[in-house]
Amino acid sequence: MSWIFLLLGVMAEALSHVALKATDGFTRPLPAAMVILGHLTAFIFLGQAMKGMPVGVVHALWAGMAIVTVTLLSALFYRQHLDMTAWVGMLFVALGVVMINLSQGHSH
Repeated sequence: MSWIFLLLGVMAEALSHVALKATDGFTRPLPAAMVILGHLTAFIFLGQAMKGMPVGVVHALWAGMAIVTVTLLSALFYRQHLDMTAWVGMLFVALGVVMINLSQGHSH
């Protein structure tokens, strides 16, 4: 269940970060409410994920997966595209997430 909560937390945070651009400096109420609700939801799910996984592992996986997810969603919603160097960096982030998942530190 920890992985499900972690993935839900990543999605909630990623969507709230993408909505942050639409707030126009928090002058638009609906996107601003989405940002606040998304972050609150993300922290609730991450707290649940930490019941079964170490804090450092949850945080590292959350951060890495959120970086990649926000980048992909911003390309989809805002047509923001990155150069090859940035995508290589994203690959390193993704590989880091895989390495953390495969490490012995993942278990209690």
